This record gives sequence, C-alpha cells and structure tokens, in this order.
Amino acid sequence: MPVRTDCTSVADCDSKLPLQGDAVTGAVESRVDLSTEIPGPAGPIRLAHPILPASGTFGYGEEFEPFVDPGVFAGIIGKSISRERRVGNPPPRTAETPAGMLNSIGLQNPGLAAFVESYLPRMAQYGVPVIVNIVGRTLEDYVELARALDVEPAVAGFELNVSCPNVKEGLQFGRDPGATRDLVAAVRAQTRLPLIAKLTPNVTDIGEQAIAAAEGGADCLSLVNTVMGMSVDWRTRRSRLGTATGGLSGPAIRPLALRMVWEASRAVSIPICGIGGITRPEHVLEFMVVGASTVQVGTHLFRDPACLTRWLGEIEAMLTEEGVQSIRDIVGTFVPPAPRVP
Repeated sequence: MPVRTDCTSVADCDSKLPLQGDAVTGAVESRVDLSTEIPGPAGPIRLAHPILPASGTFGYGEEFEPFVDPGVFAGIIGKSISRERRVGNPPPRTAETPAGMLNSIGLQNPGLAAFVESYLPRMAQYGVPVIVNIVGRTLEDYVELARALDVEPAVAGFELNVSCPNVKEGLQFGRDPGATRDLVAAVRAQTRLPLIAKLTPNVTDIGEQAIAAAEGGADCLSLVNTVMGMSVDWRTRRSRLGTATGGLSGPAIRPLALRMVWEASRAVSIPICGIGGITRPEHVLEFMVVGASTVQVGTHLFRDPACLTRWLGEIEAMLTEEGVQSIRDIVGTFVPPAPRVP
C-alpha cells in the first residue's frame, strides 16, 4: 500500500503506515554523487548522502528496526544523553496540531553509563557514523559528557543540545549568545571530533546565535529545534500536554526553518544541517539550496519510517534531470529576488 508523504495532518491522509511487516533495508546506488561531510579538527565525518534522523524522533535506532534498517540513514543521531538518567515530563507528552505536532518529552534518557554499556554498541552495528546528542543542566555536565564519550571508538561526533524548549536549561543556554559561545568552547576543549551546535528558533536573531556558536568552535550548526507552542482544551481549561507548553514540529514550521537556515548561512561560513518539517524529497533539496549541506528528518518518521528508502532514488532522479552531478553543487545557490527600486 503506498503511503502519502504530503500530508499536513493525520486526518487528511488517505492511508496509514502499516505497523507490522518486514523491515525495509538497503540504500540506493546513485549515479549522482550524494556524498557530503561534517568537518572536524581530527578529520571529517564522511556521509554517503546528506540525510540524518533528528535526535528525539528515532530513539537509538533499535526502536525502528521492525520498519527500516537504521543503516539506510547517512548516520545515526540518537536521543539526547545526560550524565544521569532522566524520567522526563509527565504524560500526555504529544498532541496533534494542524500540520504538525507538539511534544513535551522532557529529555527522558537512560543516562551516560547505561548508554555506553547498552545502547552505543548496538548503534555502532548499523555501519554508519554515530553522532551523540548530549544535554546538561550545567556547563560542567556537557564537559563531563564530552570527556567521557570522546574516548569511545564508536562515537564519530557530537551534537550539543542547547535548544530544547521543554526543559529550562535548554533555553537558558540557547537564547544567550554568550552562554552558547562559552558552552561550545568548553566542549570544544574536550574533543577534536566534529562538533555540531543545535540552535533554537525561539530567538529574535538566529544569525547572532550562529556566530556565537561558530566563535565557540562549532564545526557545524543544526537548526531548527522545535518552536515553543501550546494546545489547550477550552472546556477543561487545561493543556493537552502534561506541561503548559511544548515543542512544535512538522510541516507547520518548515517555512520558518528555511528562513532561519538561510539567515544562519549568511552569518557564518561553517556548514549547516537543516531541520524542520521535511516530508518530501524536494524539501531536502530546498534546505540545501538555502544553505544546508545536510538535513535531519524528524516528525515525518513517526508516520513513514521507511521514507528514506524511496527518497534517495527520487533525489537522484531530480538532480539528474537538472544536470547536477554532485548534490554539494546546489548548496547555498538560492537567488533572492532583486530589491525593489523605490
């Protein structure tokens, strides 16, 4: 049964994704060069193509094995890891919205020790680079996480979660350029592996945040994380989440994400990983045209976890039709309209 990938809500989709059946496996052999990389002081993370799963939407890979081979992605980015185990926010943790969803997971995770012992070894078996998303309540938490994980052979790089809207410390770091710069610099001192800073859209000037992260030593930026939002039941006068607010994701935020990726790409020279509302292969290329060299797919994986097994071939076909030999050639090629003459 074909699965629509252009839905703006569950209600407007003609078909549902089967929840049972064999896992889909295998990447597409490409005639177009889809490869890219994330730079780092000790050498880059080389990726077969530009598409990664967004942290928090793909578990640690194992959860999606019944539906897709996690190794079809260019790399694996698991849920955020903190020094100590976190139980997360109270339920309900998700709420559907027009063209998207709200979540308030609260960074539930097993903690550093359990991650290294039980989760990281399995992630390493997928045959693609493992990028560990780390989060902390204090700068020292991030430093200790980077120091501990830097010695793990399975770890290819880090993504710093300084932007989660569902916990106070996420916005505390993510909205303050000085705090962002200091945090990135502190982690940079602990590792020569590629370092990605994940930025929040809940700021007035994304370019300022991008510059701060780059000055701190980030090798790449990922943006955007979810947008602060609410969903309220007027009859009960209560939130539809277990918290008052949550993070909005899905197609609703794609125009905002495209704009912020474009603005960030004009502010810094380091690579950008675009995130926000990708539901079609064309959206991958849109993000790349405005300045992203890689992308992450998140919310869409909940309804179509095997989408990538089709998208790579479709992306290759679109690029071939346009005479593009390497996907890197389209990065940052957006041509803004000419200014109006008064």
